[in-house]
Amino acid sequence: MNDKNLKEKSGILIGRMQPLHNGHIQVIKNTFKEVDELIIGIGSAQISHTVENPFTAGERTLMIKKALIEEGVEGDKYYIIPITDIMNNSTWVSHVEMLAPHFNKVFSGNPLVQQLFTEAGYELSKHVLFDRKLLSGTKIRDLMINDGKWEDLVPKSTATIIKKINGVKRLKHIVLKM
Repeated sequence: MNDKNLKEKSGILIGRMQPLHNGHIQVIKNTFKEVDELIIGIGSAQISHTVENPFTAGERTLMIKKALIEEGVEGDKYYIIPITDIMNNSTWVSHVEMLAPHFNKVFSGNPLVQQLFTEAGYELSKHVLFDRKLLSGTKIRDLMINDGKWEDLVPKSTATIIKKINGVKRLKHIVLKM
């Protein structure tokens, strides 16, 4: 890699985004204050149709792409990649490095992810997190299950996708099977 390419800041943000919500969008937009290019890693990509992970990696990719279009984020500023769990913390960072284009900054509110990338020598962002009491995937999924008002907590395109795939019905069905 030549010196010119080293000057470009690229970052990675990894999250399950089950579903993508307005807090995720705030964080993604804020990352562009620190990097030129962002890799959005869809965590636990192999898991779907569970209470904690009701949506597929493909559905989450679509949610992210459509929401970022809504927000006017240029498509050449980010990449979306699925990241499967490997259940081995000592090799997880190298697993992510294998899947992702080059990055030199990490965005995460997850203490384990922060620790693993710090130990691997990466720069962590000191970004401010969104209001997790108001915006959390767990809260939004609970509202869906209990017929609460969840639509205003997610981008309009995310709500449209969830309705199109009968995501609320899927989630309620999963809960009934438990």
